[in-house]
Amino acid sequence: MTDTIFESVRFFDYKYDVELNYQTLLDQYPFLSFITYGGNEYIGIIQNIDDVITSVYDYSVLKTDIQKLLYLELGETWWWESNRLVPINIFLKADWAQFRPTLKTFNSKDVKLKYGPAISLKESAQKRSKRRSITLVRRVT
Repeated sequence: MTDTIFESVRFFDYKYDVELNYQTLLDQYPFLSFITYGGNEYIGIIQNIDDVITSVYDYSVLKTDIQKLLYLELGETWWWESNRLVPINIFLKADWAQFRPTLKTFNSKDVKLKYGPAISLKESAQKRSKRRSITLVRRVT
């Protein structure tokens, strides 16, 4: 008999087995994302997602309750005090540096984002560079 309790949870129209306490985390903390890659499931904060690479700070790597609590507290700080377009590692800098070992990088074409937000520096850069140009042309008759 295992110590872990699993519950079947529905995300959109997909059915995955997610540990019960992970479902509670996803419900309580809107900054956490649930992704799948290579048949494995990951819950954490997405650092950046683009056409080639997806980087996520994996929550399941954390060993102690103190690390987990600090991870969630810093995540809340980032979520509620930033504009959510800047990755957490840039916004919190030194405070977040201790979670660098939890960063996992995946090939984006095989990553499926099932639940949660995704930060993309590429999209924010494109939004800034898009400016409307209006040209007035006088009609000569």
